[in-house]
Amino acid sequence: MARFERIFTAANRALVAGLLAAVFLIVFANVVGRYGFGASLAWVEEAARHLMILGAFSGAGLALREGRLVAITVLPDHLSAQLALLLRWIIVLVMFVFMAALLWLGVQFVAFGWNKETMSTGISRGIPYLAIPVGCAIFLVHLMLFARRFVAQRFEYDAGAEL
Repeated sequence: MARFERIFTAANRALVAGLLAAVFLIVFANVVGRYGFGASLAWVEEAARHLMILGAFSGAGLALREGRLVAITVLPDHLSAQLALLLRWIIVLVMFVFMAALLWLGVQFVAFGWNKETMSTGISRGIPYLAIPVGCAIFLVHLMLFARRFVAQRFEYDAGAEL
């Protein structure tokens, strides 16, 4: 299981890095085209938006692992150790239920948008809408693999994140 977790986390990091690199490249190329050659590509803004949304959804599980999700710690800091532990397990349960519901609704949203086209690229709207269920599924896998360490507040340290 540890090997699967390492591979899954590395693949997720590569996916997010690839998405951000793609956004950078297409936006940069469009800026060079617009200001250097007087022509821009109509599909870049839409594609960049869709890729950023997928990147944000896909990166949420990594943020969970690194303790980077927004958290209000006033209450747990003032509870006994046992109650704080119970509260953190409740938080895991709430996150799981919320993301599972969002996954289910995201699948329905994809089905709803599948027969409609996007404005600039002309692709099915269901394709960019896939960011919701795919990102939620990735988050749920991270949550299931990382729940005990989340509750124990043993977050992973990302050495590359330090500036």
